[in-house]
Amino acid sequence: MLWFGGSIPAAIISAKEQSSIFVVVITGDDEVSAQIMSSWEDDRVAEVSHNCCVAIKVDAKSETCSQFSQIYPVVCIPSSFFIGENGIPLEVVAGRCRTEHASLVPYRCTLTKKLEERRDQKKKEEGEIKEMERRKMGKEMLDFKRKNEDEKTKRIMDERSREKAEEKAARERVKAQIALDRADRAARYANNQEEVEAARLAALQARQAEAEAKKEIVHRERSAIARIQFRLPDGSFFTRQFSSEARLNEARQFAVNEVGNRYGNFSLATMFPRREFTADDLGKTLLELELAPGASIVLLPQTGRPNNTVVQSGGGIWAVLGTILYPLLAVWRFLSGFLFTSPATPGAAGPRGPAQQPNTTSGSGSSSSSAEPKRETLRKRTLEKQPVDFKRDGKIHRLRNHQDSEDENNTWNGNSTQQM
Repeated sequence: MLWFGGSIPAAIISAKEQSSIFVVVITGDDEVSAQIMSSWEDDRVAEVSHNCCVAIKVDAKSETCSQFSQIYPVVCIPSSFFIGENGIPLEVVAGRCRTEHASLVPYRCTLTKKLEERRDQKKKEEGEIKEMERRKMGKEMLDFKRKNEDEKTKRIMDERSREKAEEKAARERVKAQIALDRADRAARYANNQEEVEAARLAALQARQAEAEAKKEIVHRERSAIARIQFRLPDGSFFTRQFSSEARLNEARQFAVNEVGNRYGNFSLATMFPRREFTADDLGKTLLELELAPGASIVLLPQTGRPNNTVVQSGGGIWAVLGTILYPLLAVWRFLSGFLFTSPATPGAAGPRGPAQQPNTTSGSGSSSSSAEPKRETLRKRTLEKQPVDFKRDGKIHRLRNHQDSEDENNTWNGNSTQQM
């Protein structure tokens, strides 16, 4: 017999790992214990219990036996305990045991173990069946509850629809009764001229309302079709009907197919009101662009440079310098006209003859002598261009009256009094 050499907890773990029967043999020092040990040591018992048992022997006087007896009571010594995997004793053999009986005990324990396993498996299957039935019942109850809720909701909706229909029918009956009452009153007071006139006006208003409704229907029907007239630059035109939901791009493509490359690239525009359509408008419908039920579109050829073309200005740095220095040059010319102007001679104001012309070719040829005749010529030309209605005294110019004399210089003060 192969005995387990460890403790009882280790033997229990080993038995569970091997799915074997745990055998505990408690012996003492008497002759019966020696006989039962010899029965366990027999080869037949060892061969039978080798693969199905984990056996351990415990001395009756040891502490291990005391601990074991607290769980499994030890009635007599020697005793053999056959314990299953669930800790329940399968069989307990007390006292003397023959070899034949000892060899059959493991086999009976194995059968008992199989019965226990089959019983446990049956309980497990029964538990699974009960669980499936419970789930099925729960699902059926849930479906039944959902079905009841759906039916309840449907009943509520049907009842609400029926109530609305009844309310609508009641309102229609009331309206019909009101109409009958009005008609009855109108019939009773038909002889009255005022009532007749009121009835005529009511009928007229009804006809007007009917005409407006028909007009609205006709306008809606006409708005479904957009009649577009394309006017060409040469004065000719052609007309085409489109759906009011058609895009402006469709109308433009039709115009392109009609005119071809006669005008090159062109844009579309309306004259009244003045509006030129852009690329963003090509994706909009004719109804959105207010071109339904009819409109006139002009084809505008795009010639020359586009409006957004930027023209590069020439001149470079000289244009910038000229712009900056031009005010300074203007001031300098204005000041030089006064600074370099000399008093004019009396003969300078009169007509100028050939003898009075300066000789610009004479002189020493230096820059100063040649510049003075030029300045003198410019001063004389300026004096010639000046009107004769003023006189000059040095750098001061005064208005002159032809009737004034040199001896009479009258002035006027602020209170309209003349001073001599």
